[in-house]
Amino acid sequence: MVDVIKKGALLLMNQKCYDNYFLEYNFLDVSCFKALLSKGLGIGIIAGSVLVKVPQVLKILNSKSGEGINLMGVMLDLLAITFHMSYNFMNGYPFSSWGDNTFLAIQTVAIAALVLYFGGRKPYAFIFVVAYAILLYILNSGLTSMKVLFAIQSCNIPILLVGKLSQAVTNYRAGSTGQLSAATVIMMFAGSVARIFTSIQETGDTMIIITFVASTFANGVIFSQLLYYWNKPVGGAVKRDAPKVKKVKTKKDD
Repeated sequence: MVDVIKKGALLLMNQKCYDNYFLEYNFLDVSCFKALLSKGLGIGIIAGSVLVKVPQVLKILNSKSGEGINLMGVMLDLLAITFHMSYNFMNGYPFSSWGDNTFLAIQTVAIAALVLYFGGRKPYAFIFVVAYAILLYILNSGLTSMKVLFAIQSCNIPILLVGKLSQAVTNYRAGSTGQLSAATVIMMFAGSVARIFTSIQETGDTMIIITFVASTFANGVIFSQLLYYWNKPVGGAVKRDAPKVKKVKTKKDD
């Protein structure tokens, strides 16, 4: 039983921290606390990412429409997620520091394919999914050098900002957040904030940390729009009472 507990604990902490907590009963070690918190947050983010964009997928399926969703923004978001995932995977960083990107990628592919499908471009939806699978193989099979992966990871910041902010521009022009799911927007913002901390603790990679700072800013803009347009209908149309027409008196009325 003790061995099972130890194996479970070592999934969340290193041997030094295990000895601190379970042998020396030193619960005030700051570095071990940060490491444990980071690992816990990472696992929590991964668990949440399994469903983070599902509300958005369901909203598109139920309405049979991708109205208000900027396809270019979705595609750029998918590129940023994919480059980040491949860079971390090929560097051998802990899964807890990037694993959520795996599930985010799958769900973002679904969103893009559905927007194409319900937008009257059904063949393109299928072609897109196949093309993405080929891209994944090229990036994660060793065909792409680490120098190239580092270069495309550095491109993530402008890609991410353009992708997210293009959605913000679409929201602004429409006067609403359209078919964007509130649950998805909130979880994306909270996750990007938490990822700044986990990236500092688990990778120390400056490029990744800066990427999540940019992601938090961009997600924060969309989150603020969600709050601002909360009670406004899709399209920003506001119902108004018809203007009253003043009746003009005639001689007949007298």
